[in-house]
Amino acid sequence: MAMVDEPLYPIAVLIDELKNDDIQLRLNSIRRLSTIARALGEERTRKELIPFLSENSDDDDEVLLAMAEELGVFIPFVGGIEYAHVLLPPLESLCTVEETCVREKALDSLCKIGSQMRETDLVDSFVPLVKRLAAGEWFAARVSACGIFHVAYQGCTDVLKTELRSTYSLLCQDDMPMVRRAAASNLGKFATTVESTYLIAEIMTMFDDLTKDDQDSVRLLAVEGCAALGKLLEPQDCVARILPVIVNFSQDKSWRVRYMVANQLYELCEAVGPDCTKTDLVPAYVRLLRDNEAEVRIAAAGKVTKFCRLLNPELAIQHILPCVKELSSDSSQHVRSALASVIMGMAPILGKDSTIEHLLPIFLSLLKDEFPDVRLNIISKLDQVNQVIGIDLLSQSLLPAIVELAEDRHWRVRLAIIEYVPLLASQLGIGFFDDKLGALCMQWLQDKVYSIREAAANNLKRLAEEFGPEWAMQHLVPQVLDMVNNPHYLHRMMVLRAISLMAPVMGSEITCSKFLPVVVEASKDRVPNIKFNVAKLLQSLIPIVDQSVVDKTIRQCLVDLSEDPDVDVRYFANQALNSIDGTTAAQS
Repeated sequence: MAMVDEPLYPIAVLIDELKNDDIQLRLNSIRRLSTIARALGEERTRKELIPFLSENSDDDDEVLLAMAEELGVFIPFVGGIEYAHVLLPPLESLCTVEETCVREKALDSLCKIGSQMRETDLVDSFVPLVKRLAAGEWFAARVSACGIFHVAYQGCTDVLKTELRSTYSLLCQDDMPMVRRAAASNLGKFATTVESTYLIAEIMTMFDDLTKDDQDSVRLLAVEGCAALGKLLEPQDCVARILPVIVNFSQDKSWRVRYMVANQLYELCEAVGPDCTKTDLVPAYVRLLRDNEAEVRIAAAGKVTKFCRLLNPELAIQHILPCVKELSSDSSQHVRSALASVIMGMAPILGKDSTIEHLLPIFLSLLKDEFPDVRLNIISKLDQVNQVIGIDLLSQSLLPAIVELAEDRHWRVRLAIIEYVPLLASQLGIGFFDDKLGALCMQWLQDKVYSIREAAANNLKRLAEEFGPEWAMQHLVPQVLDMVNNPHYLHRMMVLRAISLMAPVMGSEITCSKFLPVVVEASKDRVPNIKFNVAKLLQSLIPIVDQSVVDKTIRQCLVDLSEDPDVDVRYFANQALNSIDGTTAAQS
């Protein structure tokens, strides 16, 4: 009897857990569907498990989402591709639920399954499913239908293809805006499967209807279709059918549509080709850069460098640069920030002379902007300008402003400057660094923000790597070690952090002669945090110095710390002593 009941056990557990009030149990059972299916075997999975799932499409959204995902990879568990059609009913039910993420996951799974199905099964099972969804009373079904036409269309007969194109056209004119939005969103995918003879006659007619929709949410999705359809059409058809739509959209009464055009403009330019870009789309882009809505200007400003790459420098200077100058003093800080994040990329496009004449003043005004993100975006891209105008001019024109930013009141701006210092140092050379930036590097070690102090310590290590130990010994080490007597314990701690980072770069000799005495002295500090950081630092120095130094100096210091009243100091001291013992044992 037990042997007869045993195969029933997994499905019984699944059914019990699926009906359980605890959502976590139901979720667990759904996520174990593949295990259950293996236990049941292919035939019972088809005849018992899948019908059971089809009847349980009114569960919690989280459970349904997991079910939709699992079914997408279920073909091997139902007997392979010839039985793939049995997975369609539960997924069809999931395509009609109200929750969008469940429908989207069900559509993903349907697309996966449909792309593997045999042509006969597509015609017999998948196409009827698409037609049922497209004719569904509830809008969710019709929305879902739009997302799977491209899968159904490929393997159909000519009669069915005509019917599917006609059905899709009806969805483009549906009463519900959500359905028209889905039709607009998926039109590009559907168009890639449709024969070229029907592109102009039928698909472009649907597209024209969507571009004239009274809902801006539908029109803005049609903007995305412009680029996708443009790539499918012949160049002359693209110019005749797509270009006027883009130009009209750039003047649409809804700012959201204009925003979408600004966001997609580079792809739209690629669709219509370079000639039309210069004659028709440059005026459209200029309008968007001067749009009365800040969101549109933000999107347009963010594409300025990519757009200028499509033009020759003369056109960019004549048409785009005046707008860029206006945007650099725009009333919206977000517009200025978007511009600052890309404007440096214009330097290689315009060339050295034009950059010096036109762009440098804009860079300077943005570097002095009151909004920290604007300053930050300029700082992070300075190397692009350096490649064009050279370091001499950069140091004369922009670096005074950079040095000023090194003391900026916003710590993230100071942080960006610190991270840029090693690059500046390598480009400017030792002389300039010593004059202008050396004092700042020490000043940052005592900043009131921890992230700045930590970055400053890392910065010293990178400078030592860049200019070599001898230079660092002369210009960095003395100033760092002077801070060891600072009254503030956090600043004394940064000395230890700087030593730990610089010691591997400086080598054994300098570590033993300069760093180690300071560290040993710091082990007598009154603050426990300093002492346990000394213990951690001494442990990191073990591989750098000779064994004789470890035995003579480091071990004794750690033994003293291991008897400290503070529990944390004793812990880290013992950790370091264990490390020494481990190293000694390994060597012997």
